Amino acid sequence: MIEVRPGGRRRIDRVLSPDYTSGIEGRELSEVRALRDEAAQEETDLSYLRRVLHVRIDIVRAEQRRRVEDGSTSVVEQLVNILSDNAVGPAAGSGRYQTTEPSRAEAHRRHVEALVSDADLSNVTSLSDAKLAQALEAYTAEEDSVSQRRREVQGVVDCLNAEIARRYREGAASVDDRLAEERDRP
Repeated sequence: MIEVRPGGRRRIDRVLSPDYTSGIEGRELSEVRALRDEAAQEETDLSYLRRVLHVRIDIVRAEQRRRVEDGSTSVVEQLVNILSDNAVGPAAGSGRYQTTEPSRAEAHRRHVEALVSDADLSNVTSLSDAKLAQALEAYTAEEDSVSQRRREVQGVVDCLNAEIARRYREGAASVDDRLAEERDRP
């Protein structure tokens, strides 16, 4: 489960701190943008972690289905279909177009692997029904936790985007100024 530690040093601790967005109306636009970008990066990382968990969940469920249906096609042979089902299926939830890459992909992968340290998904056919059920339970519980934190982070991003939009709408920020800033960057 993803715990948020008040006063913690991790990005998620900062982004989900109650004072992260307090007083944003009085902060410089560049600071509001920096906060938004930091929160958006956390959303990207949580989205990546969620996708990794979904793949594990799909693999376990496919093996469970294969056993119930007495299928002869191994999960490895079904892997392309398992992975593509989520890639081309209808979007569910509050997915957004991500403009950044995950910053902690390797750490997320290790985290997911540690959830069920003795469930080796490279050979799911060797796992007992009980181990498969245990793995599925651990992965789905973690996915629920990650999804909840992701929704909370999305709320922070939305709040910061709304503040930026308000400034443009009310004339406190200018597109011309923003373009000039972009041109002046090295």
